Amino acid sequence: MSTVTHTPGDQAGPDQAPPPDRTPGRGAAVGGSRAGARIFNGFSHLFLAVWAVMVVYPLLWVVMSALKTDSEVIRKPLSLFPEQLQWGNFARAWTEGHIGDFFLNTVLVLTGSVFLTMLLGSMAAYVLARYEFPGNRLIYYMFLSGLTLPIYLAAVPLFKGVYNLGVTLPFLGPNKHLMLILVYVAWSLAFTVFFMHSFFRTLPTAIAEAAMVDGASHSRLFFSVMLPMAKPGLISIGIFNVLGQWNQWYLPTLLMQSVAGEPKNQVISQGLIELSVNQGYRSDWSGLFAGVTMAMLPVLIVYIVFQRQVQSGLTAGVSK
Repeated sequence: MSTVTHTPGDQAGPDQAPPPDRTPGRGAAVGGSRAGARIFNGFSHLFLAVWAVMVVYPLLWVVMSALKTDSEVIRKPLSLFPEQLQWGNFARAWTEGHIGDFFLNTVLVLTGSVFLTMLLGSMAAYVLARYEFPGNRLIYYMFLSGLTLPIYLAAVPLFKGVYNLGVTLPFLGPNKHLMLILVYVAWSLAFTVFFMHSFFRTLPTAIAEAAMVDGASHSRLFFSVMLPMAKPGLISIGIFNVLGQWNQWYLPTLLMQSVAGEPKNQVISQGLIELSVNQGYRSDWSGLFAGVTMAMLPVLIVYIVFQRQVQSGLTAGVSK
């Protein structure tokens, strides 16, 4: 019977731990990479903190300035905390500054324009993404071309077309909410189709085929099956449309002119410009900040509430 001896260079048995790695310089390299990672993390956290201060401080400054008196705004422009909260500034901006009228007009226009944009844009994107027919790509690229055309280049023909249409159909002329709604829809449709087209292409085909086998029509397939599955994308593009149309200034200024100094049908972006001019002449700086705060908070709240849905909608197409 012979005995077998293992030399130090032989392979270790199953119950024995492998010898430690004694490669020269490996420990130093690992330690260096960890130190580099810690430095990078510290730098990134510092950068994010500075960026957060740069973003949050101006917003907080505007809100707190709306609660100051005019003398405090002038004497202590950079201070955040007023001596006494002046809630009457908001009431004055709402009534005397006509922010209430501007706000109502904006909500009315956005309700119609966002609804039509989402409906027409999702329908067009679904057909272009899921059905093959002659001219499919041509129509899709025509929608995309709308993203490359600055709205300023279409100012003259747009105003002339609206004016001429108003002569024939008075309810579609200048200073009409319905006309601004249709213009907003045309302005937002290109990006909506582009975004939803990519999203509809990621939806599973098997579910659509199963619904068609069960006897669903094309319209029922879209509204009952595919559209609910595209809910994350709809929420994301809906938020983008709300923010873009709420902050739109050029189109309302072009098509919604004030009449005899009254707000009439003007929207919030025009109202802020008018408020800045009027309150500036009156030296009512606190009322101006109050108006800016009331115009800023709704869209900020909407984004904060739907932040997770927006992020999930933006990443859904990539993850699928």
